[in-house]
Amino acid sequence: MIVVAGEALIDLVPSPQNPPLAGQLPALLPRRGGGPYNTAVALGRLGSRAAFCSRVSHDAFGEALLDGLRSGGVDTSLVQRGDEPTTLAMADISPDGSAGYGFYVDGTADRLFTLPPALPDGTRALSLGTCSLVLEPGASAYEALLRRESRRGVFTTLDPNIRAGLIADPAAYRTRFHSWLPDLALLKLSEEDALWLAGGEPGSGGASGARDKITAAARSWLAAGPAAIVLTRGGDGLTVLSPGGEVTVPGERVEVVDTIGAGDTVNAALLHRLGSHDALSYAAVASLGPDDWRDILGYAARAAAITCSRAGAEPPFAAELAA
Repeated sequence: MIVVAGEALIDLVPSPQNPPLAGQLPALLPRRGGGPYNTAVALGRLGSRAAFCSRVSHDAFGEALLDGLRSGGVDTSLVQRGDEPTTLAMADISPDGSAGYGFYVDGTADRLFTLPPALPDGTRALSLGTCSLVLEPGASAYEALLRRESRRGVFTTLDPNIRAGLIADPAAYRTRFHSWLPDLALLKLSEEDALWLAGGEPGSGGASGARDKITAAARSWLAAGPAAIVLTRGGDGLTVLSPGGEVTVPGERVEVVDTIGAGDTVNAALLHRLGSHDALSYAAVASLGPDDWRDILGYAARAAAITCSRAGAEPPFAAELAA
């Protein structure tokens, strides 16, 4: 079983069918979301045995979130419940399909997550990331879960999925991020997130300078703990850094509707394909060769492209990738 731990929330997405007239507010459509939530749903759709570990509201949005997990075949027995409202994220879709977010998080259910008992026997991997490791008091509970499960030999993965507007003290968060590295088997992050974590600013130093800074930072993070680091480069594909060297695969060309959930789909596809390679262990990932990584990254690129081709976080099913 692969356990995904983190927030479940509702994305409020502008309706493409009903663009606002001048002076009017946009029509918003509620969509189930949250990076960890999307990862869990994607794992279920790809055919992995997955469970979701979070705290979800008893309100109508919370019930809809649980329904989405169950319909995707995801185990919800590790989900805590609360009477607080569901977190909301306001999505702003740019002309190129990329999304920015504003959040309504004060007093919401997922912030009050508490450390659960030991994860079930048969848990092969634990995946964490996004807002859940930022917002207290839940962030400390998720951090404790990461450290506990790593130290009992569970394969651990992290996607920081930076939401800078939620991080009140960037320097403190970067320090905390570095403290997680020894407990990680796999780190996956976008180039934008890597640049932010390295202390760079978008556009500073030009594209080549930024990429050099990202690569140097990723190599230092690799030396601090993870068996491999996967960098997502949008339409330019994915790159892995591991003890065996560096491998890059190109992105899949597709007409982009939006990029919501694309990175979460990559998380799930990496875990699913690593499982197919019987590589859900630190030692196994560290020993993967270039051909193995080309297969794993290529699979993730195809899965993300399908997600980008449709509105919202709608990851593919296994049959779509087989086709």
